Parts: sequence; structure tokens; C-alpha cells
Amino acid sequence: MRPTTAPRRAGAALAALALCLAATALTACGADTDTRPPHAPGGLTARAGSATSVHVMWESADPADGVTGYQVFQSGRLVRELPADKTMVDVTGLTAQTAYAFTVRARDAAGNRSAPSTAAQVTTPGAKAEDHLPPTAPPATTGSTEGPRAVRLSWTPATDDTGVTAYDVHQGGIRIHTAGAAETSTTLTGLQPGTAYSFTVRARDGSDNSSPDGPVVALTTPDDPAQGPGTAPGAFTAAVSPGAVDLGWTAPDTGRETSEYQLYVNDQPVTVIQFGAGAVPKGRASYRLTATEPAGTAWALKLRARLPDGTWGAFSEERRITLAG
Repeated sequence: MRPTTAPRRAGAALAALALCLAATALTACGADTDTRPPHAPGGLTARAGSATSVHVMWESADPADGVTGYQVFQSGRLVRELPADKTMVDVTGLTAQTAYAFTVRARDAAGNRSAPSTAAQVTTPGAKAEDHLPPTAPPATTGSTEGPRAVRLSWTPATDDTGVTAYDVHQGGIRIHTAGAAETSTTLTGLQPGTAYSFTVRARDGSDNSSPDGPVVALTTPDDPAQGPGTAPGAFTAAVSPGAVDLGWTAPDTGRETSEYQLYVNDQPVTVIQFGAGAVPKGRASYRLTATEPAGTAWALKLRARLPDGTWGAFSEERRITLAG
């Protein structure tokens, strides 16, 4: 009896399908391939931070572009590659009194690259020999919110024996923005709605000497109805007594009781505060933190809550204290 060809044909079809599934991105099966590049990054700026460094910043990509990283170019030469959550970088090792041009390109998961951004031009200042004296701190800083995702900061100019070259904006001890020497205000974007922030400004000179922090500006962005309620603990307070610090706050509205909080001191996590079943405070919460460090030690404290989905929420306002003896 002559065997039928149907099983042979079926086996061939299955083998072809297996090869098709193994092909990258299913291209052999006729599936669509992502060939559309992201949009070019916007809002590119370049500020000389010193005689040998430039701070480059740009706006975050639209989430719809699926950007996974950025490439920074100096006069067409690739000098830095960054993940998608980084939108600024210091380019170092430059030459004093030299003009530079920087561009940025976005890259997506398929390897598509955007067109280069508009170039940002900058000239580094002259080097100052043996300058070890930092600028003074900006004497005054003020701020206001500009919607759920932006704030406006202003400061009075600092002074320096060789001249201020830049102002660095810090949030929670981390630099998030650099402004030019002639600027006394800036708008910070990309913030989270319903979130408490603490901003400080430092001046910097051509030898990269940084001033102390200027006055702290505490701002809370308004809630965005499309984003739901804020996740930061509210009305955070820290009262100092000998050997202890008494903390107080209002629990965020997460839809459930909040029984776990993470406490940071000087930007480092130091403990997790947990309230057991039946002991979760309703409304106002409090906690006494034992302090064994010497009197006069400076602390910056902030708090965040564990959310119902298991992640940590936004930080409370930062409180700065000096321990008592």
C-alpha cells in the first residue's frame, strides 16, 4: 500500500512554522517590523559648569515613542550613552575657552534612532589657576508651582572672587538642573503631581568649587485628577529633644490603611516604620526616633509610604534639624 503524502506535507508545514517562529521579530512570517524612529529630543541646553566641563540637558521623550535611551554627541562625535530615565549629563575633559556644539538622539527598543536634536552651542570659560575658594551661597530663594508637573524657582545672585559660572539646583540632595551664570530663575518640569519637594540652589565657579546650599524652598505640586490622589505623607514634622526626634505626619489617601513607611536620613534609608494589625493610626501618625549621634549633628529627614501595590510612594517634604544634647 502506497503511503499518503499528507503527513509528509503536514510535517513540512510544522517545520516551516517552527523556523518562522524562531526568526527574529517574526519577519519571516510577514509580521510588521518597527521601523519608525522616535522624535528628536527637544529643549536641549548646554551650560558651561567650569573651564573643562559642560552640563547638557534636554526634555524627556513622549512615552508613546517608546524611547529606551539617549546618545549625546559633541560636534558629531558620540560621547555619552544614557538610559531613558536620564535627561542630563556632565561632559568633562574639555578645553578652556573653547566653543562646543552638542546634539542628542533618542533610541527605541528596536534600535531606531531619532534625527539629531537642534544643536546647543556653548563656550567654556577661561581656567583660573589655584582657585580653591568657593562662591557664597545664593542669599535668597523663592518658588511657586506651575501646575501638577512643574515649579518655578528664583534666587538672588551669589558672589565669587573669580566669578560664578553656573547655578546647580538640588532636590533631596541630588542635582537635577544647572542654570547659567547670568540666570536667576528657572522652570523645572517632569515632576510628579501631588508630591512634596525640597529645592536648594548652589553656585559654582570656573574651578568647579561649589557654594553651600542656599535657603530651602519646600513646594508641593497640586494633584492631577487624571493621576489619582497624591502618595506623599502630608504635614511631615520633626521635633528635636535630647536623645530623640519625634516625627509626625498624615497618612496619604491610598484607598487602604497605610501600615509601613520608609524613613530617610541625609538621603539614606535608615529604618522602616511598621504599624501592626489594629495599631495603624487613623489620620495623624507619630514615631519617636532614638538619636545616638552627638549634639549638633545635622539631619535631613523625609518619609515615604508603602502603597497597596507594594511599591513606595512619593516622599514627604524634607525636614532639616540639628540634634540636641
